Amino acid sequence: MRLPVPDEILPADRLGRVHFVGIGGAGLSAIARIMAMSGVEVTGSDDAETPFLPSLRELGVTVHRGYAAEHLGDLGPGDSVVVTTAAREDNPEVLEARRRGLRLLPRSAGLAATMAGRRVVAVAGTHGKTTTTSLLTCALLACDADPTYAVGGLLSATGRNADAGAGPLFVAEADESDGAFLVYRPHAAIVTNVGADHLDQWGTETAYRQAFVDFAGTVDRDGFLVLCTDDDGARALAAQVAARVAGDAPEVVTVGERPGADLEVRDVVLEGSTSGFTVVHDGRELGRVTLRIPGRHYVLDAACALAAGLRLGLPFDGLRAGLESFTGTGRRMEPKGEAAGVRVYDSYAHQPIEIAGDLEAARSLAGDGRVVVAYQPHLVSRTRLFGAAMGEALGAADEVVVLDVHLAREDADPAVTGALVADAVPLPAEQVAFVPDQADVAAELVRRARPGDVVLTLGAGSVTEVGPQVLALLRDGESG
Repeated sequence: MRLPVPDEILPADRLGRVHFVGIGGAGLSAIARIMAMSGVEVTGSDDAETPFLPSLRELGVTVHRGYAAEHLGDLGPGDSVVVTTAAREDNPEVLEARRRGLRLLPRSAGLAATMAGRRVVAVAGTHGKTTTTSLLTCALLACDADPTYAVGGLLSATGRNADAGAGPLFVAEADESDGAFLVYRPHAAIVTNVGADHLDQWGTETAYRQAFVDFAGTVDRDGFLVLCTDDDGARALAAQVAARVAGDAPEVVTVGERPGADLEVRDVVLEGSTSGFTVVHDGRELGRVTLRIPGRHYVLDAACALAAGLRLGLPFDGLRAGLESFTGTGRRMEPKGEAAGVRVYDSYAHQPIEIAGDLEAARSLAGDGRVVVAYQPHLVSRTRLFGAAMGEALGAADEVVVLDVHLAREDADPAVTGALVADAVPLPAEQVAFVPDQADVAAELVRRARPGDVVLTLGAGSVTEVGPQVLALLRDGESG
């Protein structure tokens, strides 16, 4: 459901009582938590139990299971309802809110309402938003900045996806999928990369890329914009921002391995579950950072976070300590366990570039072992456009199991299935399988895995349930 953004977005403390339709999602649960911690009376509904709900209940937030008009209680004039984009037009709570004349807000306006009075750093990009937001949050926490933050996954350092801090900074993951990132008006921003995604929303790749230009235009003129110029799209964006009339654009801070970046990444070493790199800032070597997460793409995410922290005036040693303490975010190369000599990881990657990055990280983790991957395409529209590229990227694994498409907010299309991806994997046929029934996937992975291998489940949907099933089967085999 697409709701219009109001011309005036009121601060959270002027929204009255706030009910969330779809409170269990990563985005809405973060907003609800920040509001509840700030003294707003919050309730919500969802049709599924999610990892984000326990921390809300701990704050006394009432969460209803399923959707019904009576869940709005006695909300009336002056109260508000924040609605997930995944809600259907006939959602009974939305219909009831309209009948009562309640203030209806999309997710973007709900998050913007919590930003009032804070100095916002918005983290955007086609890939890497959640990890970069999390890394920057950890870096600021280590510097005792006590930021407010909203992340699209559970931050391992806190076990939550959001908190209302006492400091003036607000670190927010800025999602472009529905144009939400155009609403926030941040003091500063990070753009990790600009590719092509969410064309169901934007229509064309040109329009999608223009959205990032428009996003850069929302950043305070006395603020700054961090761009990873190793990425062609972000480098083009840097040039477009720099071409503006002096004084009419934020300062551009470039990051990357390319020589001449304001913050240059050198001597990257990927070893097992760690990633190390040397930081050169404005031509001066500051020191070396060793992350506890594997992958070159995570090195660049960390460098972007570091550049933002330095530009905010925080010390390198404190920022480094925070980055080095980071152990991950839920569903981003998240270790699920080990059994029978097989290690199992889960990651949210659902785009070709993300798949390639996580498979590079998995290769580092596997060492002399093999990489066995289960991939679930996400959305019919995305699979139709990028299915072949997804399959090509999966060719970096040793064994590939492809699930059927996770539909999410779309209807099925019999012409667009996981077979489109599986058929494009450039491996011998015996090393690739299309398994449309998710109930059969864990057994197929166990059949293919050997001691020393890494099993990686990839995708933004229900494939995350497969890893624990694999571990259970492996343990049953050990005990049997």
